[in-house]
Amino acid sequence: MSEGFDQSLLKVIAFDVFGTVVDWHGGIEAEVKQVLPEVDADAFAMAWRAGYQPAMRGVMERLAAGEGGFTLVDELHLAILEDVLLEFKVDRLDKTQKRDLNRAWHRLPAWPDAVEGLTRLKRKFTICTLSNGNIGLLTEMAKRAGLPWDCVLSAEVFKAYKPDPRTYLGVAGVFDLGPSEVLLAAAHHDDLEAARSCGLQTGYIERPLEFGRKRPKDVSPRPDNTLHARDINGLADLLGC
Repeated sequence: MSEGFDQSLLKVIAFDVFGTVVDWHGGIEAEVKQVLPEVDADAFAMAWRAGYQPAMRGVMERLAAGEGGFTLVDELHLAILEDVLLEFKVDRLDKTQKRDLNRAWHRLPAWPDAVEGLTRLKRKFTICTLSNGNIGLLTEMAKRAGLPWDCVLSAEVFKAYKPDPRTYLGVAGVFDLGPSEVLLAAAHHDDLEAARSCGLQTGYIERPLEFGRKRPKDVSPRPDNTLHARDINGLADLLGC
């Protein structure tokens, strides 16, 4: 157990989803191979994901300037897809085909340990999502992959994307808890750092193959108060579930 971690306070575990609970690269690559066999599906998946952070920053800058409303990730993914199709010189998909391919993000497969690990944690804690994905996307994904969430929370609820503090503190607010009674579990150190800055406890989940076998991630532990687990079952082991 990490020094400074206080399990006695813990009541809710909120999970990042893309990369932490589901394999976005493997899922997108597989669907692109089926729909667009003429392109490099690995490169296409990486390009599609690369547009995600800039698109979210654009939305938050627009909101800060008082221009327009919040944009769902489904809409961002579709706009990014249009750009990636141009980049890869694909012009044969009609509007319906593009929308169906965009829903590949709803159909992402869970990592092999996810359902078992979440089920174990659920016996002792309330488990929920804290994802930038919209509610419809996360709900359909959970139903398809068998993810046993107690509650689906999303940037859509808080009208802000992570790492905005409103998202992390929003989880505590939903359950009428203090921030230290919530743990964020994620495979991304920047997400965890933002959560810690808001007073949440944190757990790092190793996902060395998040970006595919060609580009394994460094999943070495960092010197902080974050729990470090190989996978979600490993987190359940650490928390005595």
